Amino acid sequence: MNLKHLLIANRGEIAIRIARSAAEANLHSHAIYSEDDAQSDHVTKADAAHRLTGTGPAAYLDAAQIIDVAREANCDAIHPGYGFLSENASFARSCETAGLLFVGPTPAVLEAFGDKGRARALAEQSEVPVLPG
Repeated sequence: MNLKHLLIANRGEIAIRIARSAAEANLHSHAIYSEDDAQSDHVTKADAAHRLTGTGPAAYLDAAQIIDVAREANCDAIHPGYGFLSENASFARSCETAGLLFVGPTPAVLEAFGDKGRARALAEQSEVPVLPG
């Protein structure tokens, strides 16, 4: 896949760092921002910025809206940063379904490690040392 446009599905310092890394990789970065984050630094640090409908964290958790913005902006990939949708297997799967690369673990890995019991069992099965507990 020849990546050219990366949507950053996060805000603040993490979004700024991802935009900087995207620039170093010759990718066009696309920031998103909630209605109340229009003046935030991450909005001006990306090559393009796209306003989300909604305020606060809820806007950054609206997976369908974020995927729509990425598609409308002709993005090839979505980088979730950390927090928000970064550990959401359903979001990662929705990105794949929409033809977007999810920059992070696969949905299967997110599902396996999202459950501590399953993660521990997988570690033991893979002979990774675990503490008794």
